[in-house]
Amino acid sequence: MKPARKQRLILIALMVIGASIATAFALKSFNDNLMYFFSTTDVVEGKAPKSALFRLGGMVIKGSVERPDDGMMVRFKLTDFSKEVTVEYTGILPDLFREGQGIVAHGKLNEQGVFIAEEVLAKHDENYMPPEVKASLKNQTEPVIAK
Repeated sequence: MKPARKQRLILIALMVIGASIATAFALKSFNDNLMYFFSTTDVVEGKAPKSALFRLGGMVIKGSVERPDDGMMVRFKLTDFSKEVTVEYTGILPDLFREGQGIVAHGKLNEQGVFIAEEVLAKHDENYMPPEVKASLKNQTEPVIAK
């Protein structure tokens, strides 16, 4: 093989290896930042991951919002009108957060099955509901909201 041809072959091989490494890094980064949505029924049935971040959506049950101490921790229950999950959040809730409305929370489950939220998102007007919450609520039939 001629030296020029050998040099071109090595250059092409290095470019293919470099492109493969860049693609692998991009896919790993995408996979690390991917966050799935689960309804409260999915969480209760054990379909949600135990140690990974995910989104949980549902309606805040009326009368379930409580502040156990003088701190910023808030505990409330979410439902999809079938099953309910307790959520704990430490921080400032959105201004539009209130009982009886749909929210989406980002976080993960602890060992007791309580969802520890890192962020809580509330709807922005009275007609809007996050698409994931709307779809999961549409699949349920009977309301189980405590009064």
